[in-house]
Amino acid sequence: MSEPSTTTFLKALSNEKRMQILEWILTPRDYFPEQVDGDLVDDGVCIKFITDKIGLQQPTVTSHMTILAAAGLVTSNQIKNWVFYKPDRDAIQKAMSAFQARIGV
Repeated sequence: MSEPSTTTFLKALSNEKRMQILEWILTPRDYFPEQVDGDLVDDGVCIKFITDKIGLQQPTVTSHMTILAAAGLVTSNQIKNWVFYKPDRDAIQKAMSAFQARIGV
C-alpha cells in the first residue's frame, strides 16, 4: 500500500473528533481504563472504549476510525468480537515530515 498523500493526512485531521481520538490513543493509559482483552499500548484501544468516551454512536466512531486508518494514522487489530486501534507512530512522523517539506518548514 502506498503512503497516503499530505491532503489525505490533513483531511483526516480536519475533524475535531478525529483529532481528539488520535490524541487519546497516542497516550491511551492517560485516557482509558485497562481492558479485559488486549493491552492498551500493544494491542490498541477497543472501539467500545473510544465510543463511550467520545459520546457518539459506534457506526460514527467506526467511520472516523476508517478515515484515520485510510490516512495511515492508525492501525486496527481484531481481538474476539472487538476491533482495537492504535496509532501508527512511524506513519504519523512520515506524514508530518512530508507536510513540513511541502510547505517549506
